Amino acid sequence: MPINVSSATEAVQLIKSGDNIWVHSMAATPVQLISALAEHAKSLVDVTVMQLHLEHADGLADPALFGHLRNRCYFASKSTRHLIKQGRADYVPMFLSEIPKLFRRQQQHVDVALIQVSPPDKQGFCSLGISVEATRAATQSAKTIIAHINPNMPRTHGDAFIAYKDLTVVYQAEEALIETPATLLTAEQQKIGSYIASLIDDGSCLQMGIGAIPDAVLNNLSTHQHLGIHTEMFSNGVLPLIEKSVIDNSRKKIHPGKIVTGFVMGDKRLYNFVDDNPEVAFLDIEYVNNPMTISRNERVVSINSAIQIDLTGQVCADSIGSDIYSGVGGQLDFVLGASFSENGKSIIALPSTAQENNISRIVSTLTAGAGVVTTRAHVDYVVTEYGIAQLHGKSLKERATSLIHISHPKFRQQLSQQAYDLLSLSVN
Repeated sequence: MPINVSSATEAVQLIKSGDNIWVHSMAATPVQLISALAEHAKSLVDVTVMQLHLEHADGLADPALFGHLRNRCYFASKSTRHLIKQGRADYVPMFLSEIPKLFRRQQQHVDVALIQVSPPDKQGFCSLGISVEATRAATQSAKTIIAHINPNMPRTHGDAFIAYKDLTVVYQAEEALIETPATLLTAEQQKIGSYIASLIDDGSCLQMGIGAIPDAVLNNLSTHQHLGIHTEMFSNGVLPLIEKSVIDNSRKKIHPGKIVTGFVMGDKRLYNFVDDNPEVAFLDIEYVNNPMTISRNERVVSINSAIQIDLTGQVCADSIGSDIYSGVGGQLDFVLGASFSENGKSIIALPSTAQENNISRIVSTLTAGAGVVTTRAHVDYVVTEYGIAQLHGKSLKERATSLIHISHPKFRQQLSQQAYDLLSLSVN
């Protein structure tokens, strides 16, 4: 049985120099435990913190921790981007579906898992709650599991359960869960959402993320029927469609009648919805994001974003030039899954410009150092506020022509000239 301690500071005392630590991610970030770790690590050396996206984790980026603690990021966040740029943290480009395999195959050793869970039920099982992602695999591989038991953590179904007896140290305290506020949609985002919705057929199975564009798409689906959800994550935007029975998961071939996800992030209304809800399955991300799993459903529609896309269709989604901004994530997992799905579609959606219309996000060539997350051979549809370009099966000239047509009007002449000068493509 686990050791019960009375404070987060006590809970992290088992962590020692040289340990590799996995931290529960997204809205399940165990904020009290990582704050205690940031202080404890000052007495240690060579501690590695492995993470997807952490919330309220600025303490782990404290310059006082250099030499004591190093962040290893499978997805960069606000607190780690500058560290990666300075060479004081490491970025690991990797498909989200592949990360659990690192742990299970012992390619990436996990000494300690820091997690936040629900209280144990009468059968002696806690729940990883709103975020299963790669944390389930980390807990299966770790020698030591340090858990913050939070009565506010929802008890979710699927792969979320972890036996109380398997925990090493537990610290119990009530804390509000991390919430993300709703965003006010711009006219540009609403237009993108409308175009994407026009590509979605009744009975489709959707993958979408968090943010304005996914919400804009969902806002335009109220007249659709029999939609399903199989996604790495979802947020509050699905709730009105569930209430209207637009999303009923009835046409899904695998897990019919259930929403499948790896984690959720939103507000208290969303967390109340997933709490003890057998119609929402929180599953291991190695399974959720496996393209072969995804493709077993028909009419899969994947909706993902990009930072830049060049005129041949190469998609940069994790960096701004050579500066790492986010991560590879599950984009290509779902692009492939949608392409293998019968009547599937994959969509890359982005505003046509950045920095108040001063920079085109459709470019002749990617910025030097930019990483290609989705190759031009994989891209299907690209959507901006100016329309839809279907690239699959198209020549370089046809691609450039289509993408210029959905770029911002102020950049179209320039892009046409660059297509000719740099790529020897004469576009219409």
